[in-house]
Amino acid sequence: MNTHVVIMAGGIGSRLWPLSTPEVPKQFIDVLGVGKSLIQLTVERFAPVCEPGNFWVVTGEKYVELVKEQLPQIPAEQILAEPEGRNTAPCIAYASWKIQKKDPEANIVVTPADALVLKTQEFAETIAKALAFTAERDAIVTVGIAPTRPETGYGYIHATEALHGQLVKVSEFREKPDLDTAIGYLEDGHYFWNAGIFVWNVGTIIGELRAYAPQIAGVMDELASAFFTEKESAELHRLFPTCEKISIDYAVMEKSPRIYVIAEDLAWSDLGSWGSVQTHIEADEDNNVTVGSDVRLFGCRDCFVHTAEEKTVVVEGLDGYIVAESKDRLLICRLSQEQHIKEYSA
Repeated sequence: MNTHVVIMAGGIGSRLWPLSTPEVPKQFIDVLGVGKSLIQLTVERFAPVCEPGNFWVVTGEKYVELVKEQLPQIPAEQILAEPEGRNTAPCIAYASWKIQKKDPEANIVVTPADALVLKTQEFAETIAKALAFTAERDAIVTVGIAPTRPETGYGYIHATEALHGQLVKVSEFREKPDLDTAIGYLEDGHYFWNAGIFVWNVGTIIGELRAYAPQIAGVMDELASAFFTEKESAELHRLFPTCEKISIDYAVMEKSPRIYVIAEDLAWSDLGSWGSVQTHIEADEDNNVTVGSDVRLFGCRDCFVHTAEEKTVVVEGLDGYIVAESKDRLLICRLSQEQHIKEYSA
């Protein structure tokens, strides 16, 4: 049974403005200053469990050339261009129907393009366990992250047992909690962060979409006759925008009885904000973090300065600020107010 990896790469990462923009969103950027974009790190992370020719990327039409440029090892016909974003259920359905036509027994991992995992060996082992499980069962596995703090910015998975590294049944999915609820989740021990990484056999996910998202399944059935032909683009533009706009969590995960979770401490982050990026880069003695070719700080504390260009940046006397520059855009914002960046940049 072949493993396929589907990378969802259609988001715009608006909370990391001005580095991440609709023209070049965060998954295509070297956010951490390590010489590789987040989507390149994602492919690297899955290399131990998947052949290069079995990677797929679902992205927006305007990002196809970026994907080809950054991931030349992925076959061009496996870069799937959505005519418009319809959330994750249609995205996953499109990839699943196409993979089934090419490999009817495929075992699939679906992952976001823009997360960070520092414990890569443990991650590969976790994915391998999940793939072995779905190869033999009509089951869906979601990867949970053992929480290290009462995080209010992530969704949670409630498991029937508090076991790490083992596959256990999921009781329910919970939305982002308030702080008191998150503290309770941490103390309970049966709750894990939802990383948005799913493992399943292609037949299983198509069956679940037929059961719980029949409108989307109907669109894919109609579209499938054009797959891998010259008619596919035209049919995709005609049919894909008619799909219900819904996440895979709402469409399937919260309804199916076949959901299991495997949870580990994988040093995972969704890198969804400047604050979360800051925690993964080494700080100086004043807890300042810098990314850039020539960043000079004087009298600053608890600051994060990120410049994407090769230029000199000098900052003096700031305490608890983000300074982020990219091309013709500059952000200077208190870290405590970073949740408003989407509003500021609108």
